[in-house]
Amino acid sequence: MKTVNYQEALDAFANPFHEFAVEPITTGLINHSYKVTSKLNGHSFLLQQINHNVFSQPGLVQSNYEALWKFLQTEKIPFLIPEPKLFPDNATLYVDTHDHYWRVFEFIEGGKTIEVAETPDQAKAVAQTFGSFTASFEGFDISVLHKTIPSFHDLSLRFKQFQQSIHSGHYDRLLKAAALINELKVRDRYASFYDVITDSDAFPKRVIHHDAKISNILFDAETNNVICPVDFDTVMPGYFFSDLGDMIRSMAPGKDENSIVFEELSIRDEFYKSIVSGYLSVMEHQLSAAEKKYIHFSGLMMICMQAVRFLTDYLNGDIYYRIDYGEQNFDRAKNQLTLLKQLEDFLLKEYRFKI
Repeated sequence: MKTVNYQEALDAFANPFHEFAVEPITTGLINHSYKVTSKLNGHSFLLQQINHNVFSQPGLVQSNYEALWKFLQTEKIPFLIPEPKLFPDNATLYVDTHDHYWRVFEFIEGGKTIEVAETPDQAKAVAQTFGSFTASFEGFDISVLHKTIPSFHDLSLRFKQFQQSIHSGHYDRLLKAAALINELKVRDRYASFYDVITDSDAFPKRVIHHDAKISNILFDAETNNVICPVDFDTVMPGYFFSDLGDMIRSMAPGKDENSIVFEELSIRDEFYKSIVSGYLSVMEHQLSAAEKKYIHFSGLMMICMQAVRFLTDYLNGDIYYRIDYGEQNFDRAKNQLTLLKQLEDFLLKEYRFKI
């Protein structure tokens, strides 16, 4: 992790004459986070710099979190998220002399994060947690939430960007990707269905995490039970497919999006069923009839969107996603398209579900 000067923000929050032990937390990919422990009393807190390159308006990110926190406290809803802490001037954000934005949270002791779901029961617990997160804000006014990343899960927009990338002029890449391009073109029905969702009152917007993966769940290091979700920077108003679809995309396959062993990509049926049943065990009474009818569309939507985004970036010359070798975005797109076809076959066989 890149070295960041946290001292100014630390001094602004805590007594600069006290001694602290500062430990970088390396699990996150976006923000810079530190566990800070007082050598005087042993109390710890989380100091975090918001990535200004990803979130152009950090104040909106923090405003969203404050609104969520206050709602849970005011309504006395027993759903745990880390408590935001105030700087001495009662501000929840501190801007240092280099225009870096800092915030502080309570540090939850005894927690750990997990990168890969190891069992169907673990995947089910994750799905129940993210379902409970959305369910807890049933009475919340979503109009107060800011869009921290506009059009984040807008599949219709992603398809338009994909179509534009075909005219990027990278002819060698267009030739190599011709088969993938055609495979995605014939799946424009998914983008069309997204337009149906956004135009219909049968698919209401809700409080959605938008980064629902197991690594954003804090587990108890001793019991392995879920403590709470973390990383709420992408929480925005959204649609039913986003969190469930992200969990299916990230936990149902046996391999991740960087695997190039394409013949081993598959949908693990027990994991898929555990994710869906876990989510529905919490959300079933809140979902509309239309959302329940198309619940299995969730994974198709999110996997298709990721395939489109990877291929778009490849055709544009790798300008968005970080790559470790020249053809990685091509391989990622092939990975996700292979997985999409696996899920289509699985859903048709198991549920006779097809759109």
